[in-house]
Amino acid sequence: MAGLSVIIPANNEAEHIGACLEALLSPDPKPGYGSGSIPVPMPIEVIVVANGCSDNTVAIAQTYDNRFAAMGWDFSVLDLEAGDKMAALNAGDGAAMHRARAYLDSDVLLSPSLLDQMARVLQSEKPIYASGQCRISAPKTLATKAYARIYAQVPFMTHGVPGCGLFAVSGAGRRRWEEFPSIISDDTFVRLSFAPHERLLLRGTYEWPLVEGFSNLVKVRRRQNAGVVEIGDDFQHLAANDDKLRLSGFGIIRLALRDPVGFAVYMSVAIASKFGDKTGWSRGR
Repeated sequence: MAGLSVIIPANNEAEHIGACLEALLSPDPKPGYGSGSIPVPMPIEVIVVANGCSDNTVAIAQTYDNRFAAMGWDFSVLDLEAGDKMAALNAGDGAAMHRARAYLDSDVLLSPSLLDQMARVLQSEKPIYASGQCRISAPKTLATKAYARIYAQVPFMTHGVPGCGLFAVSGAGRRRWEEFPSIISDDTFVRLSFAPHERLLLRGTYEWPLVEGFSNLVKVRRRQNAGVVEIGDDFQHLAANDDKLRLSGFGIIRLALRDPVGFAVYMSVAIASKFGDKTGWSRGR
């Protein structure tokens, strides 16, 4: 069926799930109306997959049922006992009715135009991976402010389609894998399941937050590094799709001279993340 299923895994996200859903409810244009031809409403389905929640994430999400119904969209909240993001993604896939899928972290805010752009481009019969222009949300702590200034300029963020917190695939693209494997980095796994020419960077933007504080940045960076290594070890066939660029020596010097404090914090996080437990997971909230 033509349409888009948006799957939102959420683990103790009572603080964020409302804003995430509000952003989805504010599309401009409404999906299907931005094609430039005769406007045709496009079916949208939103599935919140609460997993292992001990707060009121489920209750907050359920209050949006009538709001989505008024939009003419399908909306459901799944409540899983165990806190497991991969299991949550698989449960969302199992409940989804549309072939095209968008996977959205519950602390990410879509701009009004992005949902329509994704919904339309993913109706293609070709394998497509798509995301929007990632904008780092305004940090609160000094360490995260400094880190974010540099992170926003590294090649991973400025080249290609990073898909941090939001990636979407066409029906043909979703057939590239069966269930999500039990891995650390779902976004890396999906991105590398597509060749660079199959990835589309859309014009619409979205806000994606970094964790706050130096120690939390180290924990998350350590986890990210472990996820990349895991993909390289267990899914070696995906390596051919890796187009990640590295900073040149000149680029490193330029960043350091332009923002010495930010560069010092960024490098300190990178170095500290090479030590310690790489298996534990902390959202930093």
